[in-house]
Amino acid sequence: MYSELTEAVGALPAGQQPEWPDPAAVQDAVAQLRAMPPLVFAGECDLLRERLAAVSRGEAFVLQGGDCAETFAGVSADNVRNKLKTLLQMAVVLTYAASVPVVKIGRLAGQYAKPRSKSTETRDGVTLPAFRGDIVNDFDFTPEARVPDPHRMVRAYHASSATLNLTRAFVGGGFADLHQVHAWNNDFVRTSPAGQRYERLARRLDQALSFMRAIEIDTEQLRTVELYSSHEALLLDYELALTRVDSRTGAPYDVSGHFVWIGERTRQLDGAHLEFASRIRNPIGVKVGPSTTPDQLLALANKLDPEREPGRLTFVTRMGAGTIRDALPALIQKAQADGLVASWICDPMHGNTYEAPSGHKTRRFDDVVDEVRGFFEVHRALGTHPGGIHVELTGDDVTECVGGGDPIAEDGLSSRYETVCDPRLNRTQSLELAFLVAELLESAN
Repeated sequence: MYSELTEAVGALPAGQQPEWPDPAAVQDAVAQLRAMPPLVFAGECDLLRERLAAVSRGEAFVLQGGDCAETFAGVSADNVRNKLKTLLQMAVVLTYAASVPVVKIGRLAGQYAKPRSKSTETRDGVTLPAFRGDIVNDFDFTPEARVPDPHRMVRAYHASSATLNLTRAFVGGGFADLHQVHAWNNDFVRTSPAGQRYERLARRLDQALSFMRAIEIDTEQLRTVELYSSHEALLLDYELALTRVDSRTGAPYDVSGHFVWIGERTRQLDGAHLEFASRIRNPIGVKVGPSTTPDQLLALANKLDPEREPGRLTFVTRMGAGTIRDALPALIQKAQADGLVASWICDPMHGNTYEAPSGHKTRRFDDVVDEVRGFFEVHRALGTHPGGIHVELTGDDVTECVGGGDPIAEDGLSSRYETVCDPRLNRTQSLELAFLVAELLESAN
């Protein structure tokens, strides 16, 4: 089945792939990956599909977040813990304030490849291959660094494995225990307006937990969380090499992550990426932007989810704050008319990027907020369920997006601008967004 899948995908055009200079090196790297253990298991993917089915029924909400582009240098206990803190704090806010189960999905342990608008980059008259993520080449602007190296795929596998091991250790070792809710707020976030608001919520949660202990209710569910991994299925050599046939069902799963999505640049109906996604059993996401027509949306659903299986398909909308209220309704109405059971989640980041006078790529927090508001307004008007948010964020005190309750100005972006690709919300901005979404969810319910 693997050779059949590889042949079917390989026969179709594939965009956004690197030009590997050494085919033999590609074969060697792929052979190494084929021999590696799975990073995730088919049964975990099936469980996530069940959780997403609840989202499609309006019974749960997705929180998906993490780095725009992971780096090999970023695989450390501190970095992983800080991202986990951010997701846990956001999830607590959403769950407690809005009384809704939250499906937690990290953009982690695989988000090493990035699509590019151009295949080359020019600086001061020098043109080199574009940086396509640590899985392909290096960020440094030198001829040696920018040569695509297929053995970096093997490094990406080991970096993903280390990230998952750290995540599982934190989650299984008590860090995710709800009784630790104050400990997630013990750094620079605590003094921010959002952090102070979170601390008040944490005290209320403490009271609730104390009441539960008093009446002898104490469950394992309070001490751990389900956290799933996700990334864009962009680099097909890597994704195909980590596809395995499940011994229980005989079906293929991409065991590089629980949830993979297809981006706007690679979702051609006759392309290799959609063919790949259509043949694996993982829950699948597909990005849809303002140029997506209702007929294209239906064609994507027919390709990726012909059986209309709950939990299988998620549409990730990335419209832009000024466009979402006009572009999204027709897509949802088409899905309703056809009886689709897909989940809808909002990516308020990618449609709101601009270049600051300093030359930094950035986003206005107010635009991110406005797109989320527009997403909820459209769903409320149509009587459908706003199923989640998909956010590029970090657990660090970076200065990459402007605005927020503890505001960052355009002239302050250079202070701690650390991303190698797109600007991310820092932890205080992420927490502030979570409170906003909780209010919107509460009013929607």
